[in-house]
Amino acid sequence: MDATRVDLPVESRLPSFGGATGWLNSPALSAEDLGGKVVLVDFWTYTCINWLRTLAYVRAWSEKYEDQGLVVVGVHTPEFPFERDTDNIRLAVKDMRVAYPVAIDSDYAVWQAFANNYWPAVYIADTEGRIRYHHFGEGAYDEQERVIQQLVGVDGDLVSVAPDGLEVQADWPNLESPETYLGYQQGENFASPGGVRRRSAREYEPPDRLQLNHWALAGNWTIEPGLSVLNDGDGSVSFRFHARDVNLVMGPPEPGASVPFRVLVDGEAPGAAHGSDVDEEGHGAVAQQRLHQLVRQPAPIEDRTFEITFLAPGAEVYCFTFG
Repeated sequence: MDATRVDLPVESRLPSFGGATGWLNSPALSAEDLGGKVVLVDFWTYTCINWLRTLAYVRAWSEKYEDQGLVVVGVHTPEFPFERDTDNIRLAVKDMRVAYPVAIDSDYAVWQAFANNYWPAVYIADTEGRIRYHHFGEGAYDEQERVIQQLVGVDGDLVSVAPDGLEVQADWPNLESPETYLGYQQGENFASPGGVRRRSAREYEPPDRLQLNHWALAGNWTIEPGLSVLNDGDGSVSFRFHARDVNLVMGPPEPGASVPFRVLVDGEAPGAAHGSDVDEEGHGAVAQQRLHQLVRQPAPIEDRTFEITFLAPGAEVYCFTFG
């Protein structure tokens, strides 16, 4: 038996895409339209760092195997409210060079049709519309491509990708900080003295010392169920982390607005540790509702304190992710 072949049981039929609220890069597609094609369905949402780190592979598979009968369908199912905005999704599709068809699933109808629970999630169906494979989360890229090759009937070398920016794989051996939400509904390890005041403006202060993977606010903030909003003047968010990368989902108060900020690492400008959305002095501006890369530090990776100070009110902060 070929050791590179993957066992492919029939799992179910390819569900309908009929619940999609719109499509990008393609007219609306149905399971019938895709008959005779191998279909890779990729569930994503554009701020998800775990999906972003898979994108280079999905993009490469779409390009390499399109002529052999593969169709990639990205299903964009939102996590945050602003990810329901079609203009935001369209901008992300352009910026992230997503050229394959995208079903906009703002009502979760396609998600529910697949009984899906994860970002990212990949389902691969054969030419008869039968789902033969699925994978949840990152990794297993060689296995997924072998499945594609088996189903389209080709053999050969696997794709070679050279991701950059947010698509670079995590530094797993040094990643000790978890995804952390900044609203009271899912937020954990909040360290400002006095705790959270829900849905009410309050002056917050940082503690004298932050423990690893704890966060704090300084300034006048309102903590909502899924985010924190800076109300007046300057305000900051700090986090004690252990990772190569610090990313933050955030946005301005309204479309077209821009809020300047400055990032510090252990109280100093990041220098060579700056992310793609800040300069070496730590300066940047939040002008879009998206994931921002704020720190990408060289070795050695140690416990450090991250701080972002917004220099004007209105900033909305949703979630930290690390890599």
